[in-house]
Amino acid sequence: MKKLLLSISALLLISISIFAQKPQKLNTNQVFEKIQKLNFLGTALYIAAHPDDENTRLIAYLANNVKARTGYLSLTRGDGGQNLIGPEIRELLGVIRTQELLAARRIDGGQQFFTRANDFGYSKHPDETLKIWNKKEVLSDVVWAIRTFKPDVIINRFNHRTPGTTHGHHTSSAMLSVEAFDLVGDKTKYSEQLKYTETWQPKRLFHNTSSWFYRDKAKFEEVAKEFTKFDVGVYYPLKGLSNNELASMASSQHLCQGFGRVTTRGSQKEYIEFLKGDRPKDKNDVFSGINTTWNRLKNGGEIGEILYEVENNFDFVKPSKHLSQLMEAYQLIQKLEDSHWRKIKEKQIKEIIEACAGLYLEASAISSSATPNSSIDVNIEVLNRSEVNIELTSINSTIDNKTISKELDLETNKRINFKEIITIKTNQFSDPYWLRKEATLGMYNVENQNLIGKPETSRPAKIDFNLIIDEVAITITKNVVRRYSERDKGEIYEPFEILPLITTKLKNKVLIFSDDEVQKVSVEVRAGANNVSGKIRLNVPENWKVSPKEIDFNIQQKNDKLTVEFLVTPPKNQSEGTLKVVATSNGKTYKKELVEINYNHIPKQSVLLNSEAKVVRLNIKKVGNKIGYIKGAGDVVPDNLRQIGYEVEEINPSEINGGNLHSYDAIVLGIRAYNVVKELKFKQKFLLEYVENGGNMIVQYNTNRRVDVGAPFGLKLSRDRVTDEFAQVRILDEYHSLLNYPNKITQDDFKGWVQERGLYFPGSWSKEYTPILSMNDKGETAKNGSLLIAKYGKGNYIYTGLSFFRELPAGVSGAYKLFANMLAVGKDVEK
Repeated sequence: MKKLLLSISALLLISISIFAQKPQKLNTNQVFEKIQKLNFLGTALYIAAHPDDENTRLIAYLANNVKARTGYLSLTRGDGGQNLIGPEIRELLGVIRTQELLAARRIDGGQQFFTRANDFGYSKHPDETLKIWNKKEVLSDVVWAIRTFKPDVIINRFNHRTPGTTHGHHTSSAMLSVEAFDLVGDKTKYSEQLKYTETWQPKRLFHNTSSWFYRDKAKFEEVAKEFTKFDVGVYYPLKGLSNNELASMASSQHLCQGFGRVTTRGSQKEYIEFLKGDRPKDKNDVFSGINTTWNRLKNGGEIGEILYEVENNFDFVKPSKHLSQLMEAYQLIQKLEDSHWRKIKEKQIKEIIEACAGLYLEASAISSSATPNSSIDVNIEVLNRSEVNIELTSINSTIDNKTISKELDLETNKRINFKEIITIKTNQFSDPYWLRKEATLGMYNVENQNLIGKPETSRPAKIDFNLIIDEVAITITKNVVRRYSERDKGEIYEPFEILPLITTKLKNKVLIFSDDEVQKVSVEVRAGANNVSGKIRLNVPENWKVSPKEIDFNIQQKNDKLTVEFLVTPPKNQSEGTLKVVATSNGKTYKKELVEINYNHIPKQSVLLNSEAKVVRLNIKKVGNKIGYIKGAGDVVPDNLRQIGYEVEEINPSEINGGNLHSYDAIVLGIRAYNVVKELKFKQKFLLEYVENGGNMIVQYNTNRRVDVGAPFGLKLSRDRVTDEFAQVRILDEYHSLLNYPNKITQDDFKGWVQERGLYFPGSWSKEYTPILSMNDKGETAKNGSLLIAKYGKGNYIYTGLSFFRELPAGVSGAYKLFANMLAVGKDVEK
C-alpha cells in the first residue's frame, strides 16, 4: 500500500511538473529508481531525423526497465514542419519542438541531443538532403555526439538501405549513423574534435525495425525470428504505469505536431535488427557481453559494494539513513580516473543525496530577466528536512564569481531565507545559441564546438550551495529562476534570462505596398531596465524613403513598451528589400526583437531575432473587400491579407448559421481546418449553402489522414506534394479567370517561393473540378491537384494545397497576386 501511494504521487508529480513547468521534487520511489540507474553503467543512443521521429516506447524501456543511460540524437529541430497550436513556423517552430523533445525526455527518462542540420522541409531523397545539409558537417556532428555521449549501443530509427522510399531526412539519419559508427574510433577522422573529447567505439549498431518497413506482415514475422525483441509493455509498480503508458505521455508532448493521444498499456513487442559490431550472444539482451556494473571502472568495485547495498536495502520511509553510505560513495566517485563516468556518476549521486536529505535549495530572482552588467536581487531559500547534520558553509554566484560565506547549521525543517545581489558580468544573452548567427537553408551556424549538440543554451546564472553533509564537503548547483504566483494560476516558475537593454518590434514581418502611397510603420520599443532613453531609426532599401529620420524615446519602467510611428514611402515601380530597425542608447546599438513563446507544456522561451521586415512594393489589383477567415491549425494569412487592404474578419465556427455569411465577398479556411476544428463538420452545410447562393469559398490544405473536407463534389486527398520550391509550374488553362482577373498570373509569379510548392494535394477529383496548375518534383509524374476550382450553384469552391501559409509571410509577390485572384473569382462575371 505504501508503494502504491507513492506511485500515485509520482504520477501526480509528473503531471504537475510538465504543465506547471515546476522543478521536479523527487519522492522515494523516484529516488530508488535513480539509485538503480546509478548502479547501471551502460549507455544507448537512439538516432533519427526529427522531433517526434523517436520511438518513445523503446527509449522509455531502455531508460526505465534496463536502467541504461539513454539518449536521443535528433538530427534536426523540426523547423520545417507545420504547427498545430500556434502561428510559429521555421526557427520559432524549431524552438518549440526542441522544448517538446526535452519535455518528452523528462517523462521517458532519456537525454536529448541535436546536430546543426536545419530542417528545410520535406525531402524525397537522401541525395538532396545531404547536399542541402552539407553532409560533411552533419556527419561531423553525429561523430561528435557519439564521441561525447559514448554509447555502448546505437539504435537507428530508420533503414539506411532504402533511399527514396521515405523522407530523405529519415534515410539520411540512418546512413550518417552507419557511416559514423566506423569513423568515431579513428583519430584521423575529424581530429579537430579531439581537443575537447576522445575517440570512442560503440560495441554494436541496430536498426529499430517493424512490419512497417517490410510492408508485408507475414514476411516480417518470418525474418523477425532473428531480431532482438523486447516487450515494451512491461509494468512499473513503482510508477503505477506501464512502459507504453509512459511512452504515450512522452510522445504526447509533441503537441504542435498533433501528437496528443490516449495512453496505451499491455504487452507490446519492439524489434531491433543487428547491423554491425559485436553480435550479442543473448539476442534478447542489447547489452549482452558488455560490463554494465561498477566493475567496468578501475576501483569501481568498492563503489559498487556500497551502492548495491543501498539499493538492496533501501528505506522508502526514511531515505536519509543512507546518507552516510552515499557520502562515502560520493567521495570515491570523485577519485575515479575515468573522467567520463566520474562526471556522470557525480551528477547522479548528488541528485540522490539532495533528495535523501530532503534538501530544498532555491535561488529566485526578483525579475525573470536582467541586462548585461546590471545587478539583480536573488532570494535564496535553504531547508534541511532530514535529521542529518548539514551545514551551509557558503554560496557562490557563478556569473560574477562572487563567494559569500554563510557558516549556517541547517536545523531540521527550519527554513532559512536571505537575499543576495548578483552582477550579470557577461555580454552574452541567454537566447537559443543556434539562432545567434545567420543560418543557411540546410545548416545552422555554430562555431563553438562545445555548444554543438546541446539541446538548449545553458542557464547563464547559477548558485553553488557549498555544504557539509556527514562531515563531507559537497557542492550542489541550482539555476537562478524566477518564482512567483498569480491569483488565477497559482505558483509559476520561469527561466531567468539575460536580455538586451532595448529590443524593438515591427508589428508586421512583411510590409506590402500595393501602390506608391505613404504608409505608417509602427515600431514597438521595449525597455529591459528602468529609465531607458535613446533614439530609433529605420534603415530602408535604396529608392525607399522614411520620415522622420529618427525618433527620441524615453521609457521609465522595465518591461514597459512604447510605440513610435514612421512614414515610409515606396518607389513607384515594383521593388523588394529589407527594412531594419536600429535603436541607439549611450553610444550602443540595438538591433534585436524579443519573441516570447509561452505554452503550458513547455517552459517560457525568449528568442532574439533581427528586428526587421521584408518590404514589397507590389503592383497588385484586388476586387472585393470583406473576407471571412476560419482559422485552422494556426497561420498568419489574415494579417497578410490585411496588409494588401482587405477587411478580414475571423469567424468563430460555432457561430456559423444559415444567415450570417452572405455579407462576405469570400470565405477562407485556414490550414488544416478540417483536421483540427471539430465544429466544421456540423457547419459545412451552411458553408456550402453560402457557395451555392453565389459565395466564394477557399479551402487551404488539410492532411489526408481521417479527414473529410466536405467538398461539394468528389475529392480525395493524397500525400502528393512538391517539395522543390523551384519546381517548374505549368499553367493548364491560361485563359481561366483565376489566372487573369484581376491580376495576370505568369511564370514570373512562381519565382522566389520558399521551402516548397505545396503539400497534401488532392490525388483524384470529380469532373466538376478544373485543375489550374501542374507541377512535380524531379523524376516524378505531374501533380495536377495543387489548385482546383468548381462551380457550385451560383458560387465557386476552391481547394488548394499550395503553401500560401509559408509564401505570404515570406512576402512572395506572386503568391499575393494569385491569392487576390482566388478571392476575386466570380467577380469578373458580376462586373
